[in-house]
Amino acid sequence: MAELERRTAPVLGVPIDVIGWQTALDRLMAWGASRESRYVTICNAHVVVTASRDAGYHAVIASSDMATPDGAPVAWMLRRLADPNQPKISGPDLMHELLRTCASRGVGVYFFGSTPETLARLNAVVERNYPGLNVAGSCSPPFRAATDEEDAQQVLDINASGAGLVFVGLGCPKQERWMAEHRGRVKAVMLGVGAAFDFHAGTVSRAPHWMQRNGLEWLHRLASEPRRLWKRYLVTNTLFVVGAVRQLATR
Repeated sequence: MAELERRTAPVLGVPIDVIGWQTALDRLMAWGASRESRYVTICNAHVVVTASRDAGYHAVIASSDMATPDGAPVAWMLRRLADPNQPKISGPDLMHELLRTCASRGVGVYFFGSTPETLARLNAVVERNYPGLNVAGSCSPPFRAATDEEDAQQVLDINASGAGLVFVGLGCPKQERWMAEHRGRVKAVMLGVGAAFDFHAGTVSRAPHWMQRNGLEWLHRLASEPRRLWKRYLVTNTLFVVGAVRQLATR
């Protein structure tokens, strides 16, 4: 069956996919099973605001093969702009659904990013929670920029693993730039899942379900890590609201 035509809508000028859960999963698994070199950006308010103010980063998001609405504000904007039924497709939830599906279909996965300690815990949790899943490999790259030799070896290891999906947890905007630079070299679908490694490994607690349902997950994260995240959430969320009001007012 032919692949459905992609549909996007601009949120603060950044193209985000108008897509349902099942369509997203079917598309990603088809790409992963074929080991197509693609990358997926998972776009919350921080990503959208950053892309709206940085032309280079905007190009990275706009060039991605899929840009999902991560977070209530972005999904809400898509519901106003394009589809009243648009769901939120967040990194941790998408990672869970893909791991579950990969386990049943025999598609290998690779974890790239975070610390060795978090990756060790993640691998243990994944082995317990997703029986039969093939974790083809994992890598905790140095925090600094990789040398050409290190980068080449990382690509070689990922490709040799046979993984169809590569979950990338380098943080925004590093992970999106890394994926864009490696499309065509990494023979797999790369997904920038950010803090999902920590959530699944249990090193950072996720917001209760009632907060997730009511768009308050950002408040839980802010309360958990105020020093690191205050600017991202308070400043960025304010900029997002201002931009959203302007966009809706000028439609």
